[in-house]
Amino acid sequence: MKAINNYIEYTILKPDATEADIKKLALDAINNKFLGVCVNPCYIALAKEFLTGSDVKIVTVVNFPLANNTIEMTQYQTELALKLGADEIDTVLNISALKNKDYRKVELDIKRTKDICKENNLKVILETDLLTKEEIELASKISAQAGANFVKTSTGFVKNGVGAKVEDVKLMYETVKPYGLEVKASGGIKNYSQAIALINAGATRLGTSSGVDIIQGEGND
Repeated sequence: MKAINNYIEYTILKPDATEADIKKLALDAINNKFLGVCVNPCYIALAKEFLTGSDVKIVTVVNFPLANNTIEMTQYQTELALKLGADEIDTVLNISALKNKDYRKVELDIKRTKDICKENNLKVILETDLLTKEEIELASKISAQAGANFVKTSTGFVKNGVGAKVEDVKLMYETVKPYGLEVKASGGIKNYSQAIALINAGATRLGTSSGVDIIQGEGND
C-alpha cells in the first residue's frame, strides 16, 4: 500500500470557507504531500495561486451537492472549472433520474460531462446514503459505461447521512473493477483506522477535511 498521504484529497467545501481557510488548506496539503485539494469552484483560482510550484492536484465539484442542474448547466460549470485551473472534476449523479429509472438520462449526463473533461479525471458521486445496495451497484455500472474514471460515495451534505461506508466502497470497487475504474471514499472520514479500512475495501482516493488528523493518527497507530 502507498503511504496514506498519497490517497488524500484534502477537502473544504463548507459554504462559509474563507480565503484564509483555502490558504491553510493549500499549505497543509503541500507540507503533508497530499495528492490533492478539493475546493468549491469559486476558490479554484486562489487554490492554484497558493499551490503554484507544487504537485498537489486541484479538484472541484459541479452539479453539487443536490444534483439539480440541467446537463447544460453542468457542462458549463465543468468547462469553466477546467479553464480556471481544476485538474479533476467531481460531479453528482442525477439521483432523481436514477430513482425514476431513467437510466439513459443518468448515463448520458455523465457521458456529456466526461466529453468536456476529456483527459481530466471525472468522478461521479453516487450519494450512497440515498441509494439501496442495488441502486449503488447499478449507478456504478452506469458510471463505468458512461466513461467516468471514478465512482465516489458521498457529497457529505446529506442530513443524518453516514457518508463513506466500508460495505458500500467494497460493493462499488467490485462492481467497477472489471471496467478499470477507481473508487473515491468521502463523507465522514475522520481518523487513520477508518481511512485504512476504506482503502482495504478498495478506495484509491479519500476525500476528507481531516487529512492532517489522519496523518497524525498514522504515527500513533
